[in-house]
Amino acid sequence: MAGVISARAGLSHSLSVTQTVPNRPLQASQLATRCTSPSFLSAKLCKTRPLVVVAAMEVSKEAPSADFANRQPSKGVLETWCNADAVCFDVDSTVCLDEGIDELADFCGAGKAVAEWTAKAMTGTVPFEEALAARLSLIKPYLSQVDDCLVKRPPRISPGIADLIKKLKANNTDVFLVSGGFRQMIKPVASELGIPPENIIANQLLFGTSGEYAGFDPTEPTSRSGGKALAVQQIRQNHGYKTLVMIGDGATDLEARQPGGADLFICYAGVQMREAVAAKADWVVIDFQELISELP
Repeated sequence: MAGVISARAGLSHSLSVTQTVPNRPLQASQLATRCTSPSFLSAKLCKTRPLVVVAAMEVSKEAPSADFANRQPSKGVLETWCNADAVCFDVDSTVCLDEGIDELADFCGAGKAVAEWTAKAMTGTVPFEEALAARLSLIKPYLSQVDDCLVKRPPRISPGIADLIKKLKANNTDVFLVSGGFRQMIKPVASELGIPPENIIANQLLFGTSGEYAGFDPTEPTSRSGGKALAVQQIRQNHGYKTLVMIGDGATDLEARQPGGADLFICYAGVQMREAVAAKADWVVIDFQELISELP
């Protein structure tokens, strides 16, 4: 692609903790963590963004999770979880509270239309590649807009995920981020969580020499339906893992559980409860502490 460049995130981020006050008390693991830039410290923004965190917490609080028998894991599920050689995490609405593409769309003034496409993609009602292309055609972000979005609306890390990843790494379990989101917006999150960039499988935005939007890299496996399953299969094959677990909230995450891919799919419903996905999961959790407490 002559004249086309791919953007690489080069922003430096640090972590801060934002406390929310929903209707029920929060444990320490339920404080939302935000990737923040030193330049993103204005009082106005710090006062408004936490309200979105509260809204995200309300989703999990009111989700009908008790209706699912798989809220209680079987002995076999627990054995697989505790013996995993590697864990692959979805990013949007799992590792992070937001859907990155929706945040970017809202920042660029196309929020409502893009959010409708995101809902279709996550429930599996349209092919993922169709939804991705449609959303990006609505946004058409400039490289400068992506950079500004990362500074002014930094990714907000989900409550408890940092502790879970720390525990997994202490148990010598490898951690990967497998996302239909954008590598440019995920790299700062991976850096904060101590996940090496080579353990990120995500989509790559492409830009022209003047920074104008020029599409996305169609060779990335996560740019199409079934792509996460393929990515997880490749991870397993490349590293020779005996046991691998996928954690996420969407239909594309569920697809990763298949022969040669993930042995186990854990549905994280702490941000979004997608009932069609949760019903087919091996285990449904609404708090990452549930996973931490079962690890040796």
